[in-house]
Amino acid sequence: MHYDKKYMLRALELSRQALPQCRPNPPVGCVLVKNGSIISEGYTQPPGQHHAEAHAIALYLENTSANFSDVTAYVTLEPCSFVGRTPACADTLATLGFKRVVVALIDPDPRNSGKGLARLQKANIQVDVGIAESQVKAFINQYLIKN
Repeated sequence: MHYDKKYMLRALELSRQALPQCRPNPPVGCVLVKNGSIISEGYTQPPGQHHAEAHAIALYLENTSANFSDVTAYVTLEPCSFVGRTPACADTLATLGFKRVVVALIDPDPRNSGKGLARLQKANIQVDVGIAESQVKAFINQYLIKN
């Protein structure tokens, strides 16, 4: 889709708002889009609170009881697949039945690294990777746990 880069760059802008409070978690941004319009936005909250995807979902659900089957999530970093202080974001997106998830960068953290994408694909969610990857990587790379 030709709007993918625009929405991902907006998610990148949002990710900057996460710092420094999100540390040691990486600063991630998320934009939810339905019918070509942004319906919610989020970014990583302080440890133990919402990750970017959960933040955007929670803000949206404050105003509506939503059906996510026609919503696309734009996320700067692969949704997490493991439970830490918060639930796994990939599971949340899969459970809510998102139509599509667009990711800029695969998470190099060995606890995740492709597992989040696999979880989404297993739930029959269309996954696209690499949108605005260089711009996102230039910002977030210093905050990532490497293999």
